[in-house]
Amino acid sequence: MTDFVHPALLFVLGALPIPFLSGSIRRIYLVLIPIVALLAVVSMQQGSYGATHFLGQEILIAKVDKLSTVFATVFTIMALIGTVYALHVPRPGQHVAAFVYVGGALGVVFAGDYLTLYMFWEAMAFASAYLVFAQGGRKAINAGFRYLMVHITGGVVLLGGIVLHGLSTGSLLFGPVAAMGAGNYLILAGFLLNAAVPPLNAWLTDAYPEATVTGAVFLSAFTTKTAVYVLARAFPGAELLVWLGTAMALYGVIYAVLENDCRRLLAYHIVSQVGYMVAGIGIGTEMAVNGATSHAFAHILYKSLLFMGAGAVIYVTGRRKLTELGGLYKTMPITVALYMVGAFAISAFPFFSGFVTKSMVIAAAGSDHRALVALALTMASSGTFLHTGLKLPYYMFFGTDRKLEAREPPTNMLVAMSMAAVLCIAIGVFPQPLYALLPYPVDFEPYTGAHVTESLGLLMFTALGFMVFLKALDPENTISLDTDWFYRKGARVFMWFAERPLARYEQAVSNLSETAALPLLHGAARAGLRIDLVGVDAVVNGVARTVLRGGGALRQVQTGVVTHYVLAMIVGIVAATVVFAAVWR
Repeated sequence: MTDFVHPALLFVLGALPIPFLSGSIRRIYLVLIPIVALLAVVSMQQGSYGATHFLGQEILIAKVDKLSTVFATVFTIMALIGTVYALHVPRPGQHVAAFVYVGGALGVVFAGDYLTLYMFWEAMAFASAYLVFAQGGRKAINAGFRYLMVHITGGVVLLGGIVLHGLSTGSLLFGPVAAMGAGNYLILAGFLLNAAVPPLNAWLTDAYPEATVTGAVFLSAFTTKTAVYVLARAFPGAELLVWLGTAMALYGVIYAVLENDCRRLLAYHIVSQVGYMVAGIGIGTEMAVNGATSHAFAHILYKSLLFMGAGAVIYVTGRRKLTELGGLYKTMPITVALYMVGAFAISAFPFFSGFVTKSMVIAAAGSDHRALVALALTMASSGTFLHTGLKLPYYMFFGTDRKLEAREPPTNMLVAMSMAAVLCIAIGVFPQPLYALLPYPVDFEPYTGAHVTESLGLLMFTALGFMVFLKALDPENTISLDTDWFYRKGARVFMWFAERPLARYEQAVSNLSETAALPLLHGAARAGLRIDLVGVDAVVNGVARTVLRGGGALRQVQTGVVTHYVLAMIVGIVAATVVFAAVWR
């Protein structure tokens, strides 16, 4: 592996010195690691690295091809942007967790076997959970605990699938699944959980709004997109994914209608946008997989920009509900402008990144004669613009002026937002460099007259509907029930069962054992002791005394005279001969 530097190790090992650095040295170091990792990714050659054997199985630490390279490229770019955004954070713990989190994601992307993948998969879960816990407070701690429990459960399911897959195939190498069996279904379930596919999505919208301002930016970029990568690697063309992805795209948009928390609204749109990627992977054609991959690339950048914009508002105002925000365009004009770049990108406006990636997935659905899927994804795109591009910025930055004391966030936060915004525009204007990174040759032209006019017509119609129904879209200070209701209530039922019926049963069994079983056991023990003393010890002692007497008699026979010993030997030989002769006859 001398010609290959694993970028995951750069982040994981690079996290170790962070607590011992401070001031400008720490900030320079934090920025340097992602830059070095990005250079390592763009300079690496395709091939397999780190092949070895463990427990009789072939292990492949890193497999580099176009699919892994495109995800690794955007992951390292996002690591750099997220690190710049977090440079003002004084506590080293968040930086360490973020680096391990990014390292885990890169480790999964390059993993050539399931064992390596699982190791980095779990590292991601624990490191990302810290970014929720670090916020502090009861809500964050509870959300972080639920997040961790869900991902531990998903990890156990994934591990079970890996074991069954290894037993059935005899190999743990990670690649396209040839035939579905029990193990592969469990692996798929573990991947779908991290992709936040409903009904396994509630952990995302539960935890991301409670994370730290900077931690939520990292969370928005890596967990779900790592899941998209492994689905593209292992399950391209799986028909189930087409319909799950389509349902996701609509599900996230519908729930965003009901949401009042700005970061939870954005979290629901993660679910929606990942739905496009999952559907594209399920369609499985070259155009569809290219579309899913390119949309993952664009999504990481524009979604992080949106979370950075919302995070900037939370950082300077301490508020995150739309019913408590408004009028901030006067004091935060740069933040507003940068946020709107992300909003136009996610809404697939022409000359923004989402336009050249999302439309590839929809076009692939049409080319594969899936009219219903294409229609549903187009409707979801309209809903995305309605809520992320219109509703959220209107009520957060414009709308009713709440007279909040606000200012622009620290310079490093604006720089990071600017980096993401530039890339969102650059990809939209010049999509060919991104297309060149994709797994398959690209035969798609986004800027046709029909496509541009159709998109603008849909977006303008959505804007008109927003203005007409503005009052009906006013946010309300309510709580939306999602699928997390089931495990929240289920956990309460379980705790009630454990603390009452189960505890009472355990107490009854304990009382019964103390009053009935234990006296019987004590009596049996005493009887056993008597048998041991009277019977077993008597036999052992009798044998010992007999041996001692025999030994004393033998000592008396030993005279020390050689002739006596010779005479005894002769007598013994004669006796043996007589016995042998008698038996022989």
